[in-house]
Amino acid sequence: MKKIITFLIIALTSTAISAQTKMKEYKAGHTFDISIPDYMNKTVGLNEDSAIEYQSEVKELYGFVIYDLKEDLKLVELNFNSAKEFYDGFMKDFLKETEKKTISNPVSKTVNGINFIEADVDAFDKEANMEIYYLIGVVETKKAFYKILSWSSKENKDKFKGDFQKILYSIKD
Repeated sequence: MKKIITFLIIALTSTAISAQTKMKEYKAGHTFDISIPDYMNKTVGLNEDSAIEYQSEVKELYGFVIYDLKEDLKLVELNFNSAKEFYDGFMKDFLKETEKKTISNPVSKTVNGINFIEADVDAFDKEANMEIYYLIGVVETKKAFYKILSWSSKENKDKFKGDFQKILYSIKD
């Protein structure tokens, strides 16, 4: 009797394994590298869509990175042909409701096959009652488009813009 039960268990297990549908493997999530100055720390609460957020409360500097995988964009029929096209799409809505803002002409460059665009934005924030400086960056890699936003008070622009640029140009996947 034990032999029959053992035989049935083996037969049923073998049938179940061989009857399964062929599976395809997918990787979930996206990994990228970024360098942030040691006086800044990872944080949360700046933007719910961000992959990473950083700040220095003491220096009043903030920033975050949002990415869109090209594969995911295609699934929703958003096909960007260049970093410039992605940048233009983002900037048309950035600070749309802000009355007092100045946006510099975007600067484009390619480093090690990665396309970068950066622009300076000065805007008056009514809620904070102060001028804010933003370094806006868009990065295009083979896999994704990234939006990197770093900001401080406008009076600290010259002091921290170089570090904001180092953050932007450190992105790679």
